Amino acid sequence: MHSNCSLQLIDITKTFSSISVVKNLSLSLLPGKITCLLGPSGCGKSTTLRIAAGLEKQDQGRVYINDELISSPNMHHMPPEHRNVGFMFQDFALFPHLTVKKNIEFGIAKKQSSNFRGKISNGLLRKINLDGFQSKFPHMLSGGEQQRVALARAIAGMPKVMLMDEPFSGLDKRLRDEIRDDTLRLLKEEGVAVLLVTHEPEEAMRMADSIALMRNGEVVQEGVPYNIYNKPIDSKVAAFFSDINRLTGRVKNGRTETPFGPFITPGFLEGSEVEIIIRPQHLKIDFDRNGKGPNPTVKDGVPARGLVHSSRFLGKESIIELKMETDGSKLQASIPGVFLPEFNTPLWLSIRRDRCFVFLKNN
Repeated sequence: MHSNCSLQLIDITKTFSSISVVKNLSLSLLPGKITCLLGPSGCGKSTTLRIAAGLEKQDQGRVYINDELISSPNMHHMPPEHRNVGFMFQDFALFPHLTVKKNIEFGIAKKQSSNFRGKISNGLLRKINLDGFQSKFPHMLSGGEQQRVALARAIAGMPKVMLMDEPFSGLDKRLRDEIRDDTLRLLKEEGVAVLLVTHEPEEAMRMADSIALMRNGEVVQEGVPYNIYNKPIDSKVAAFFSDINRLTGRVKNGRTETPFGPFITPGFLEGSEVEIIIRPQHLKIDFDRNGKGPNPTVKDGVPARGLVHSSRFLGKESIIELKMETDGSKLQASIPGVFLPEFNTPLWLSIRRDRCFVFLKNN
């Protein structure tokens, strides 16, 4: 166990009806840092969050908050209300019969004076730009305003840890970006450690100081967004963050032949099948010049010709799918701006060698 961690989950396992939903999971959260628990639906993210909150009890493993053991299978399990942990879920569920002020003050210990509670709620309303809303009721607020009040209620008790389960997913995109950024800035300023569940890679990349990527109940890779995106441990991780192209081949004498020339693939067993992964934005497109393409280079290898199968414009970029002449496979390239070549136009593709990932096939 490390000191200075606001929340630590160590070797957490949880089984429902003989199915392990969370397996040997360990996570550490630091004050003022945002950790995103990212993964597809059903991978165990929300169960992990509920265990951290005390709403579920793990079958194995230990939970620490501020270096204090608060839950293990064979000891007293501290209930949620005693953990000094804030919650924000998809359904932010303000109390409809209480004013905005009373909703926020609900999060503050009853033993505090009404003066103190009023000071805290008024201060928070200023921070979330809702000063003057004290006497309004939830039904009088927009979705975004309700979300901000729910945040104020969650941090009114001055928690050291905030647990958030897709709390922004109910808002439309523009509002979601604004409220998410304001919310996380405020939590960082308050020095709160945040564990935020999301299934959207873009959201995690934008928000997180650290991403823990889950698959089938396990954290398969953890790190800063840049490293997870640029150094995925397998093809599934690469594919989770963006569209990918796959080239396959067999290793022979430390090299793998592809339509784009040989790739040096040391460290793989002779004869093993490998996948070479390349993202669409790292394919280079060149025009056909009477059946000829650009000259091969060390950086981009041998160019290969394909025929345009489809092209579409997505606002910031164009996606071009090409059917390769060498083997009939289809590869996708993305080009910034507008580029919409017609069906069957011959184009040449080159692959940036420095942006490829090589993995054992079926890894």
